[in-house]
Amino acid sequence: MKILLVEDNLMNQKVVMFNLKKLDCEITAVSNGREAIEIFKSNKYDIVLMDIMLPEKNGYEITLEIREFEKINEVKDPVTIIALTANTYENDKEKCLSVGMNDYLSKPFSAQQLINTIEKYS
Repeated sequence: MKILLVEDNLMNQKVVMFNLKKLDCEITAVSNGREAIEIFKSNKYDIVLMDIMLPEKNGYEITLEIREFEKINEVKDPVTIIALTANTYENDKEKCLSVGMNDYLSKPFSAQQLINTIEKYS
């Protein structure tokens, strides 16, 4: 399984990558929206783990660009996008889903919560 991790905090990147070692997956980590879009367009991923608060573009904007890219290129199996966010307002999950994300995990989350969420889509 190939995962694109879009997270600007290097410590959070390391924690997520460490927690996912059990899944035997290939993880590519990027720290901003520009990198996320560029690498997504030139690679095939099974899952995108998307932080919301990022430099340059936020996770909502990146998700909209990914979904537009998939639509234009007639992608038959759109990538699964899972929000990883410290935002925990009542409408945050609905906002994530409304822009095209598939699921939502609020930080801090446990390794098992992360694994369970990814396994739902693998």
